[in-house]
Amino acid sequence: MSQMDIAGGILAKEVAKGRTVTIAVNQIIFHKPVKVGDVVCCYGQVTKVGNTSVTLELEVWVRPVLRETEENCPRFKVTEAQFTYVAIDHDGIKRAIPR
Repeated sequence: MSQMDIAGGILAKEVAKGRTVTIAVNQIIFHKPVKVGDVVCCYGQVTKVGNTSVTLELEVWVRPVLRETEENCPRFKVTEAQFTYVAIDHDGIKRAIPR
């Protein structure tokens, strides 16, 4: 499980008001590598809420730390993707998302 999926899962659970599972990852784009020591920030935005699913646009940004060029290098996007989660009940069966 990636940090991106963990961050998205937290947002999906908030929207679904309970447990969710990842059912799809689309359009994942890796722009730049993350280096050891970088500060990683994950951001998510809800793009669609269906009857049982929620779709998120997720981005990972980095603030360089411990690099020679740190002062001249602002934060930048390293990865973006679209994740879809489905709300499930305690038995693992999909359920409606409360409105």
